[in-house]
Amino acid sequence: MSKKIVVTGGAGFIGSALIKHLIEDGHEIFVIDNLSFGNRDFVDVDNDHFFECDILDRGRIHSLLADVNPDWVIHLAAIHFIPYCNEHPFEAADINIRGTINVIDACKQLENLKRFFFASTAAVYPISDDAVHEEHPLCPLDIYGLTKLSGERLSREFHLETGVSTIVCRFFNAFGPNETNPHLIPEIQKQINLGMRTIQLGNLDPKRDFIHTYDMARAVIALMNSNIDHDIFNLGRGIEYSVREIVESFERELGESITIEQDPERIRKTDRMHLLADVSKLKSAIGWEPEWGIDQGVKTLINK
Repeated sequence: MSKKIVVTGGAGFIGSALIKHLIEDGHEIFVIDNLSFGNRDFVDVDNDHFFECDILDRGRIHSLLADVNPDWVIHLAAIHFIPYCNEHPFEAADINIRGTINVIDACKQLENLKRFFFASTAAVYPISDDAVHEEHPLCPLDIYGLTKLSGERLSREFHLETGVSTIVCRFFNAFGPNETNPHLIPEIQKQINLGMRTIQLGNLDPKRDFIHTYDMARAVIALMNSNIDHDIFNLGRGIEYSVREIVESFERELGESITIEQDPERIRKTDRMHLLADVSKLKSAIGWEPEWGIDQGVKTLINK
């Protein structure tokens, strides 16, 4: 059955992938985005369904949500890029926490709301050499992880107060089209597509769990369509890749060798060596399996 769905941050990286799938499923989509990182061209919705609005604008957020009166609210809007958050901690906390409070408070007034989704992050976990599961002790290492852990707690309180079904997903390292932050894969993509075969990167040793945004979209939609009342799930692929392995994927798709040079200005002063998701709970709950491998995803990012 078609639903009215509001997606905050819908013109961004993950939001645009999710909306593409929601539209294909026949839902009516409304987007709230201030376009600070997102792009209007990323989402195929009519202008009367797109609201350029900051989630810090409490009055307008309340008014927009009340006017739409959606069945679902999917809250993705946030500042995500960890180096930016570390450099601008007040801004990150203000948007990611106060903005989330504004969205949640507006949701409390909605008569038709049946589902609320909050996008959290793997950054809520401490350093671990093993795959982390949802019951792993939480200890954010940076302001971004701290703001998202606050959002998780706010989401739980919202569910307890209203009874509205609430899903929290801890996103691991997303990749795919429409990336808006200079993370590893889009940085390699940019340099390769400029014709460079000697590329400049920062930290070379960390390994990450990279998951394609189309797989993430499928998982989010399946969770929203489930009968789960309230729960938290990791959303990753369950496979760890090194920087070198990502570069090797680009080499395979290009049929050319790539040389890596380490740029001191790109090196993060603190960085965890491993970040891997245990996704057994998610797979068990909705029968989901990732479909997009690294090579398949990288192939779509190269201009040949």
